[in-house]
Amino acid sequence: VAPAAEERTLIHNLFLNTLNTRFLSRILPTNSVWMEDAKLKGLEICHPEERNIFNRIFGGFLMRKAYELGRANACAFAGCRPTVVAVDDILFRKPVEIGSLLLLSSQVCYTEGMYVQVRVHSEVLDPLTQQRNTTNVFHFTFRLEKDVPAVSMLYLDGKRHFDGTMRNQC
Repeated sequence: VAPAAEERTLIHNLFLNTLNTRFLSRILPTNSVWMEDAKLKGLEICHPEERNIFNRIFGGFLMRKAYELGRANACAFAGCRPTVVAVDDILFRKPVEIGSLLLLSSQVCYTEGMYVQVRVHSEVLDPLTQQRNTTNVFHFTFRLEKDVPAVSMLYLDGKRHFDGTMRNQC
């Protein structure tokens, strides 16, 4: 979905806050964190113990691994233990075969007050062809014990998921 006028203005203002007036470098606004510093990655080798009745990796295993990485990222980002508020709808795009190399990439994509929105991207790597295929994208909302700095690269996507979570909580 294309950003609305209000969302474009918000993102543009966030971008302007990172510019040095001489355009020689980028500056970090107060109470902000570079997106690169809000990432965590993991790798799982998918063993037969985690298989389902279809002889593929059980979806609950994938969900648990994504949640653990997302929670660890929120914890490392905020410096305190997060409490899960919501898990967004989960859609399994592709099955994960036994023996697969499962790459998980977690990123804080939006913060507001004491809340943090974390996105975990799950993909399978074929070691022979080096091809990667996305299997899932998970979104988690966590509540923290303190206010956290802002992030902006996936700001709009994260904000939309967060706003949806907050609407459903009320």
